[in-house]
Amino acid sequence: MDLQQLRYVVEVADASSFTRAAERCHVTQSALSHQIAALERELGQRLFVRSSRSVRATEAGEAFVARARIAVAAADAAREDAAAAGGRVVGTLRLGVIPTVTAVDVPAVISRFRAAHDGARVELSVGNSDALIAGVRRGDLDVALLGLRADVRPDGVAARVLARTRLVAAVAPSHPLARSGSIRLADLVDDTFADFPAGTSGRAQSDGAFAAAGLSRDVAFEADSAELILGLVAAGLAVSLLAPGVVARAGASTVAVAVDDGPERVEYAAWHAQTPRTIARAFLALLSDDARSS
Repeated sequence: MDLQQLRYVVEVADASSFTRAAERCHVTQSALSHQIAALERELGQRLFVRSSRSVRATEAGEAFVARARIAVAAADAAREDAAAAGGRVVGTLRLGVIPTVTAVDVPAVISRFRAAHDGARVELSVGNSDALIAGVRRGDLDVALLGLRADVRPDGVAARVLARTRLVAAVAPSHPLARSGSIRLADLVDDTFADFPAGTSGRAQSDGAFAAAGLSRDVAFEADSAELILGLVAAGLAVSLLAPGVVARAGASTVAVAVDDGPERVEYAAWHAQTPRTIARAFLALLSDDARSS
């Protein structure tokens, strides 16, 4: 049994596929399958059961994967700490971001991070704030860039505020309110809305504001994608409440109108509260430097 075999087992369990696991490990599927078969012979236990559609861990496999995951993480941490002692940052930063992040220019900050630490890689994933917070708590993500309503803080993780922004109304250029200097939520109650799915942190910002104002609205369209929401707005099918930077990305196809009593969104950087990895600390330091220089 060696560390590489443990990595293969963990990747197969995460991917539920020998093919995808081999791609992630940059080896051929036959080489990965051979190593796992050798490990199974050594253990005298089947770790995975293949079907025509997927791969699942056996009971013995689930128990083995749990320990293998700890061993792989410990080996990676040992390598990273040894490199850090020599002044280098190595490994893969697992970065999660919301699709509507505006406080950070994500491509630019990743570019600066890679330039500062040429031994580091970045694995980027996109999701809603709730899923990203859970990923940080589980240790699946090192750092997450979030957006939450003003009265909610990330739970169970360490976090710091990156920016506070009041949402604006996104409307089509032909909308009667498009030329207004500013409006109030009550001016939008007769409009059809496009918003993020009910129950998500992105949706909670607008829902909370309308509830606090004692108003109701018609959310006829739900989408995980801000681009799709803005497409509905541009087509004149709906209005929405979004961060100003998000609306600006749509260009002239939509108009941002200030909403005096609109909801405030707070963007955060979040990380594991107890055991942030060296590579996470290096990325957070770069974010702090950006904040000081802006």
